[in-house]
Amino acid sequence: MRLAHKTAIITGGAQGFGAGIVDKFLAEGAKVLIADINGDLAATKAAEHENARSCAANIAVAASVQTMVDTAIAEFGHVDILVNNAGTTHLPAPMEEVSEDDFDKVFAVNCKSIYLIARALVPHMKSRATGAILNVSSTAGLSPRPNLNWYNASKGWVNVATKAMAVELAPAGIRVNAINPVAGETPLLKSFMGEDTPEVRAKFISTIPLGRFSTPEDMGNAAAFLCSDEASMITGVLMEVDGGRCI
Repeated sequence: MRLAHKTAIITGGAQGFGAGIVDKFLAEGAKVLIADINGDLAATKAAEHENARSCAANIAVAASVQTMVDTAIAEFGHVDILVNNAGTTHLPAPMEEVSEDDFDKVFAVNCKSIYLIARALVPHMKSRATGAILNVSSTAGLSPRPNLNWYNASKGWVNVATKAMAVELAPAGIRVNAINPVAGETPLLKSFMGEDTPEVRAKFISTIPLGRFSTPEDMGNAAAFLCSDEASMITGVLMEVDGGRCI
């Protein structure tokens, strides 16, 4: 129960990697607010466990973010952990063919949200002189792939933001880390690959030395460690949970 007595907000927690992180946090004793743009799905997920609550949230909108943070504090009294898991991508395409709307959406969800949530939650963490923030990045931000250029760039932003946040917030007792998964069995998988066929999957998996996709359980295990007191000396780390993809 490494997260006993801890409280957490997990964005995009209703499905995919986020759901895996939610499950692990609850199993480790945390109380969790599952925040997701799909409020019904979040509520269904929260109904699975007595220590889970849900909140419909559009993390790219300041007012929605503030409601999410206020809800967590009202439910739990304080927030120990934030997991910025929610993300999106554009379909594979040459960089000059990605629409401006898709570009704006990728950077609003993957980047601006981290700023908005930090603005809303960091003062609370500073007032308690403790906290752990985990950003879910991607191998795309470390080893970019063609035709996902602006998604790659957004995750590179997340990696640099993680280190910058870690340096600035360390004196306040707040740790900031990131995990960098390779693609996995999530709703975004088809978007990353362009099409989901056995042939495309085999080609993708052939680039991963351990020979499989990342799973929600992999993300949950890594996240639980980095957000626990066992990792109290770890901040500013970009942990590759990728089966060796970035070697």
